[in-house]
Amino acid sequence: LAMFRMTPQKGVDPVECAAAIAGESSTATWTVVWTDLLTACDLYRAKAYRVDPVPGAPDQYFAYIAYELDLFEEGSLANLTASIIGNVFGFKAVNALRLEDMRIPVAYLKTFQGPATGVVVERERLDKYGRPLLGATVKPKLGLSGKNYGRVVYEGLKGGLDFLKDDENINSQPFMRWRERFLFGIEGVNRAAAAAGEVKGHYFNVTAGTMEDMYERAEFCREIGSVICMIDLVIGYTAIQSMGIWARKNSMILHLHRAGNSTYSRQKTHGMNFRVICKWMRMAGVDHIHAGTVVGKLEGDPLMVKGFYNVLLQPKLDVNLPQGLFFAQDWASLAKCLPVASGGI
Repeated sequence: LAMFRMTPQKGVDPVECAAAIAGESSTATWTVVWTDLLTACDLYRAKAYRVDPVPGAPDQYFAYIAYELDLFEEGSLANLTASIIGNVFGFKAVNALRLEDMRIPVAYLKTFQGPATGVVVERERLDKYGRPLLGATVKPKLGLSGKNYGRVVYEGLKGGLDFLKDDENINSQPFMRWRERFLFGIEGVNRAAAAAGEVKGHYFNVTAGTMEDMYERAEFCREIGSVICMIDLVIGYTAIQSMGIWARKNSMILHLHRAGNSTYSRQKTHGMNFRVICKWMRMAGVDHIHAGTVVGKLEGDPLMVKGFYNVLLQPKLDVNLPQGLFFAQDWASLAKCLPVASGGI
């Protein structure tokens, strides 16, 4: 099930608009084709089963659409998103369209591995319970040499942090190549951990231009003794799933920076709500995801942020409209994904 906030073009009936969205995101195209007669079209065509006006917004409507499960390849976020957010956002019948929420059936969830490690196992590995994990990002995020970068890692962890992390756009630039950063960074981690007598870590960003380079960096990260590595949302759904599978096979914690999400989640009438990304990333297999915070530099409504956190942490969800949860959700025993209070506290 999917729920869209739609703003039809002037003169377009909202029910017809919802039906057009359902058709375009499933079996329909821009004209009638005779090959429809060769398929079970009535079965495979998505159904718009409910249209409600948005309170306080006379030109907007909530459109609820149901999809047949056989429309989606098992365990593939790329295929799911190609249908749900593929062509419909450029549809002429709508002035604006936003995917607000989804309900993923248990049968489909079971085809995804979920978080590679999960919150419970992560706390067992760290032997840290009953409190939030405290982390920070190395600043300035660009321009430091490898040695100075490692020094910042050491000083931060020595000062009491559980983790430090690379930022989203520190990869392998001329001022500091990735291998240099990893070696100096893990030296800082090891020295701080030895001095404190507890497990500490650094989120090494393995994001790169190709999957081959990402696997190489992740393997090196594991070989030097890191317990965690990091990727960016901008690498794409298939790459995220691939890294989730790698992390589970190699007993690594996988941290996801939500770099790029605001390009489609910040506008209130067009794009996609971040809670949907939270659901997809829990399915994809990441252990951490930046989920925003109320106190910080980034935009965030308290109830909405709480809704994001609940999507990532709860085994089951009930409808909670103040938090933006339009559907109940059973997570089918997928592990919890740890929300990270990013850009603030």
